Amino acid sequence: MQFTPTEVFKSLADDTRVRIALLIAGEGELCVCELTESLQERQPKISRHLSLLRSSGVLLDRRQGQWVYYRLHPELPAWVMSILQQTLAANQQWLAEDLRRLHAMERGPLSQPVCN
Repeated sequence: MQFTPTEVFKSLADDTRVRIALLIAGEGELCVCELTESLQERQPKISRHLSLLRSSGVLLDRRQGQWVYYRLHPELPAWVMSILQQTLAANQQWLAEDLRRLHAMERGPLSQPVCN
């Protein structure tokens, strides 16, 4: 997988997309309902941004039952992972409310979110 800086920064050049990428970088894997709740956005908007991040190669998805989970693509170049991790570490305050809402979600068995 080859990424140019232009491709990476274009895919992250939106408030919602960068917040999604950073939340997933911090949590490892999130489903659509977790992102919808934590970002306080409607599902179609979150899904549209997830689709763009997936098609650009930043995210990879997997289906488990009726839910789709997203994680950073394991073949992302080290420099992209480094940018995401450094940005996450330096912007905890910026993500504080998103993280608070995410961690306040009701969790089901096996730590899976209880999504409606």
